[in-house]
Amino acid sequence: MKYAVLESGGKQYIAREGETIEVDRLPTKVGQSVDFKDILLVVDKAKVKVGAPFIKGAKVHGTVVDQIKAPKVIVFKYIPKERYRKKRGHRQQYTRIAIDRIRLSTPRKKATATEDSKKSKAAKSTVGAPKKTSPSKAKTGKSTEKDKTSRSKSSTKPKAKPSGSK
Repeated sequence: MKYAVLESGGKQYIAREGETIEVDRLPTKVGQSVDFKDILLVVDKAKVKVGAPFIKGAKVHGTVVDQIKAPKVIVFKYIPKERYRKKRGHRQQYTRIAIDRIRLSTPRKKATATEDSKKSKAAKSTVGAPKKTSPSKAKTGKSTEKDKTSRSKSSTKPKAKPSGSK
């Protein structure tokens, strides 16, 4: 069984080939195709591919089946002894999508012989190059009086006051 975990509208959905999913409303018409490119996980029998955060080249193809609304949710606010009552309703809009195909990745083109030789030449030229250092960054090993005093002040601890009678 092939399935994928995709992200749409800040939420994650499990998409299986041949099934439908309901995502937050997308501005598409019924019958149009939809491609999801933010794929987090693809499982194809024993193969599991996990993205970090997304899998490059993976796509989920689907077709919009319907634009629907969820059942109404009643929001009722009430404060007793205050004569405060607010009643409102909300219906979330969804897009129902039939998943047609889950594509893992596109085949990559093979590198030509000239590209391989350029890469190897560049690698060889950087391997034997000596490192350059500037004399200003090199440490001389000499310390100044200012350094010695700052070290001695930081290492001394303040003496504790004797505790006892006043």
